[in-house]
Amino acid sequence: MNVADCLFCRIAGGEIPADVIYSDPEMVAFRDINPQAPTHVLIIPRKHIASVAALDSAEAGLMGRLFLVARDLAQEEGIAEDGYRMVVNAGPDGGQTVFHVHLHLLGGRALKWPPG
Repeated sequence: MNVADCLFCRIAGGEIPADVIYSDPEMVAFRDINPQAPTHVLIIPRKHIASVAALDSAEAGLMGRLFLVARDLAQEEGIAEDGYRMVVNAGPDGGQTVFHVHLHLLGGRALKWPPG
């Protein structure tokens, strides 16, 4: 995929509007337009990485920051105390529909297992 055509790159670049709740030079977090829980936030790196399968060791710190930002947002969203789920899908069979690495932060209700 051409980065110029990537939905999440375009959201991170401000070309497509989103309900952004966090932004810094490395990443952006916004509310999912099709929420699967009362709180459903997507956290994405600004750098285009198609999937976790395309990661290399240079992105280890970036991926770690995705989880730390999710932790902090869970606190800000009021879901940290009762619990929340963080999900990263990889590939079509893993449920990935947008091919730009992203972490789902879900909470605000009891989340069942198995998920799907």
